[in-house]
Amino acid sequence: MMSVVTVEKPISKVALPDWHGKVAELRQTCDSRRADAFSLRNEARQLRNETNCRTQWDTYHNNVRLSDRITEVSRWRELMNNCLEAVEKEIADLTTEKEITESEIENLNLNFTLANECLSMRDQRGGADLCRDEAETELKHELSTLESLKKMLTDKAQAAWEQMNRLEEVRFQLKQDLQDKDETLEICRNNLGMDKNCANTSFKPDPLRLPKKLISYESWVEHCKYLKLRADNELAAAQKLRETMYVPRERARNDLKAQNDATNFALRKRIYETQRIKNELDWQRFNMIPDMDRLMKEITNLEAALLEKTNALKLAETRCENRLYRPGAELCRDEPMLGLADEVLQLRRTMRDLQDKLDSAKATYNGLEDQLMVIDRELYNKNQALTTDLRCLDLRSRLNTGTRADPATQTDRNIVLTRMQDEIPPE
Repeated sequence: MMSVVTVEKPISKVALPDWHGKVAELRQTCDSRRADAFSLRNEARQLRNETNCRTQWDTYHNNVRLSDRITEVSRWRELMNNCLEAVEKEIADLTTEKEITESEIENLNLNFTLANECLSMRDQRGGADLCRDEAETELKHELSTLESLKKMLTDKAQAAWEQMNRLEEVRFQLKQDLQDKDETLEICRNNLGMDKNCANTSFKPDPLRLPKKLISYESWVEHCKYLKLRADNELAAAQKLRETMYVPRERARNDLKAQNDATNFALRKRIYETQRIKNELDWQRFNMIPDMDRLMKEITNLEAALLEKTNALKLAETRCENRLYRPGAELCRDEPMLGLADEVLQLRRTMRDLQDKLDSAKATYNGLEDQLMVIDRELYNKNQALTTDLRCLDLRSRLNTGTRADPATQTDRNIVLTRMQDEIPPE
């Protein structure tokens, strides 16, 4: 009888060779698994290092690209900002030139008014003084000159307005481009300042999508170059226009001043001629009145002489008539009768001569009186013409007052000619 009763499991037992085989298989499997784990660890470590390096270098290169992009955009922004400042300065200068040109046009309106008023005023002259003289010719030539100058200055002002509109459009585009570049620089600087540990990073739905308005880098460069080139071209055109506005405006001022001098000279010359004729008429009238008085006295003397001869003729005819009634042989043709007949004939001839001379004297007096009336009428016309031309000169003196007056001193004239008003500090 056995001391210990053993009970075996009711399963099949593995044989020892199989056990050794299982152990060998387990050993081989463990070695293989450990080798795989070792290889995986090495590969994972290599992949981790490579990905870390690649990520760091990609981040570094992208940071360099962002920095270069910031530098490039900043450089273009500086260029565009300089262009914008130049455009704004040019707009201000062109606006000033346009205002000066418009003020010149307004001054031309004053010239138009004065020239028309002078022509209308000179039409008030009367008689022979209402003639086409040199002053009227110069006034009409001044009107034609004013018309041409006004058209030229108006065209320049219109061209300046159109150029200002183009500059305004360029300024708007530059401001819009600067605003876009400022936003771009802000975004790029924010991106450059971010790292993987920032709190505001997150996954995005589709960060690699392409917007509809996306353009190529070459198109962007062409856009910047085009905008810069257009701004430079418009600035050059505006500067050239300002120069073409200044030179014709100064030439117009000189031409207008020369025409004003010619018109004023013609008026002064006409005033001198009218004054000379008026003085001559005054001298003629001054001499004619005493002659008329003396002639009137002579007419009175002739009438008295004629009256005296009338009484003498009555006496002679009465004597002749009385001697015709002598009686008988006493009625003879004696010496007294012949003498009385000669006296009567002589008195009649004398009275006829006196009457003819009296009629001639009266006709001459009437002629002098008519001529005096003509002289008085001509003097009235000359005084009116003289007053009219003097008033025209007084009216035209308004052209040389205010801002249109010549500089008081040679220094002020040099300052105006060199356009140094804005450079001199106020006292």
